[in-house]
Amino acid sequence: MAPPRTNLIDDDVLAEILLRLPPGEPEHLFRAALVCKPWLRLICLPAFRSQYRAFHGAPPLLGLLYRNQVCDGDPAPRFASTTSLPDFPHPASDRCPARPLDCRHGRVLLHVSHDSDVDLLVWDPVTGDRRVVPDPDVDWMVYTAAVLCAAAGCDHLDCHGGPFRVVFLATDDREEVVKATVYSSATGAWSPPVSLDDSCECYARHKRDATAEMMFFSSYIPYVQPRRVAAIGDAVYFTISRSSAIAKYDWGENRLSVIDPPPPDTEVYGGFVSLMVMEDNSLGLAGVEDSTSSLHIWSRTVKGAAKWVQCMVIDLEKAMPMANPREGHGAYVVGFAEGVGVIFVRTDAGLFTLELKSGLVKKVDEFGVYFSVLPYMSFYTPGSVLVLSSDGMSSSSVTVSFFGQTIGDTNPS
Repeated sequence: MAPPRTNLIDDDVLAEILLRLPPGEPEHLFRAALVCKPWLRLICLPAFRSQYRAFHGAPPLLGLLYRNQVCDGDPAPRFASTTSLPDFPHPASDRCPARPLDCRHGRVLLHVSHDSDVDLLVWDPVTGDRRVVPDPDVDWMVYTAAVLCAAAGCDHLDCHGGPFRVVFLATDDREEVVKATVYSSATGAWSPPVSLDDSCECYARHKRDATAEMMFFSSYIPYVQPRRVAAIGDAVYFTISRSSAIAKYDWGENRLSVIDPPPPDTEVYGGFVSLMVMEDNSLGLAGVEDSTSSLHIWSRTVKGAAKWVQCMVIDLEKAMPMANPREGHGAYVVGFAEGVGVIFVRTDAGLFTLELKSGLVKKVDEFGVYFSVLPYMSFYTPGSVLVLSSDGMSSSSVTVSFFGQTIGDTNPS
């Protein structure tokens, strides 16, 4: 009889080794969990999973969803993987089309059509949890939305389950004004919609300027652009077409306002900008200047009088020559992944990520119509579930799976 196998590595040393497996490739940690039962038991401990998240900080980028402009129609239902794993399952089906609106705090927000009914769906791809949210009382024409963790004191490293909010921002089809409202999962209700009007001096000025520049339209209609918003504190920031203004919705006070963009005008970026959250939690903006193919990054400081400061200029021809940023339609910023400092740039050669700190460039998808990239970020680690044995007594069992596809099921004891 062969002698029993023993763990040749001390648990503390093993934990220090496993902590350093990159979270951006979750397959490594899952394969380590299948090496032997001691490794599986260690990796599935809640304490280890908590240490793993704290060690790496911001959740890693795992996948991408996309939004298009209204005139381009909805993109193909695809949840593209940015890891070595194949593309993830998409919740849309032939009978229930689903339009992705946002990815944030481990959740995905989608607009789902069921025959004549339309509802919002908050989906957790890791746990599979789905929560239906009724449409808000807004006769929307064009819109964007955001899903946010609402757990008090949460560090957003492990946002699975718990309360959430949905912020809905739209141009009202009948009144032709921007409206905003917020849904709380705790109350199951939407706040009264609030409108953006001329009482906001900055908005009134932008409205006058936009009206003066119009040649073929009799009136100014502020169209909410279908881009991913930037969320800072109790506020979200979004962009409006036919204007260079940036709108702000403070859901805590249920109030809409407008702020000026960086000088001289965001039109130098061809209308393609991405609002972002900077490391100091200030509002940022990124865009590629048409004439130079240079990536400009701005930060809005609020100490004293609020002002925009240009904090970075990157020559894309030097930073990402493989993307051919000056050929064809040029280069455009179509998204940002907060916490990991990644900019998404679209060119005729495909969709690329640019890490701002390291300068690392990676092609993540082929050429396509990308208006707004929705990055899905989350830690994805093996976990334990409690099952009943044949005699009715509870026993600890571990299921190791990738987004619902089981690759291992064993008892770690």
